[in-house]
Amino acid sequence: VQLQAFGGGLVQAGGSLRLSCVASPTSGRIFRIDDMGWYRQTPGKERELVAAVTSGGRTTYGDSVTGRFTVSRDNAKNTVFLQMNSLEPGDTSVYYCNAHGLTTISNMGEYTVDGKDYWGQGTLVTVSS
Repeated sequence: VQLQAFGGGLVQAGGSLRLSCVASPTSGRIFRIDDMGWYRQTPGKERELVAAVTSGGRTTYGDSVTGRFTVSRDNAKNTVFLQMNSLEPGDTSVYYCNAHGLTTISNMGEYTVDGKDYWGQGTLVTVSS
C-alpha cells in the first residue's frame, strides 16, 4: 500500500489549509482501513499525533490542535483529510499521513489482514507570523 499526501504549503498565521492523503494498493484492492490519520514531526522532536479517525468515524485529536483542526475520511476512496484552521506558527512541521489495520483483497480474491503502519511521504506546512 502506498500513501500520497497533498496540500501542504505556506500560510500566514490565522489562515487555513486542507491536507488530503490517498491510500492506493500496489496490487489487488483495499477492502478496509481501520484507522487513518495525521502525525507531524519537527527537527529534534518526536513524531506526534495530530488527528486520527476510525473507519466508523470516531476521531482523536492532539491537545494542541483540538478545536482548530478537523479530520475526516472518505472510506470509499481510501482518503483521509485534515482541515486546519486558525493556524499558528507552532503548527509549522512536516505532516505525515498514516494508515493502520488494512484488509486487502488480492487479484485472486484472497483477503489479507495487515497490522502494519503505513506512512505517506510527508508534506511541509509552514505558518508565518
